[in-house]
Amino acid sequence: MHFRPLHDRVLVRRIEAEEKTAGGIIIPDTAKEKPQEGEVVAVGAGARDDSGKLVALSVEPGDRILFGKWSGTEVKIDGEELLIMKESDILGVIETAAELRKAA
Repeated sequence: MHFRPLHDRVLVRRIEAEEKTAGGIIIPDTAKEKPQEGEVVAVGAGARDDSGKLVALSVEPGDRILFGKWSGTEVKIDGEELLIMKESDILGVIETAAELRKAA
């Protein structure tokens, strides 16, 4: 199945949190919080401004993002748990050091 979000909505796959801390302590499932980092799977066409002109979204499929703890709506598509959220719920895009060097 192919899913395309509408307007300024974004489909996100959560990136699983680490099972161990930096010090090597294993975190049990009951103490884990839902990750607030994800990968953009699909994006809508964009929102319309006051004049009716289409404004494209700033994220694209494949981007790694950070979002708020309570952002989005959980959905299950093809057996996979995903989130649908508005672009305004996204706090930022994570860029790797290699991407930053290439941009400079």
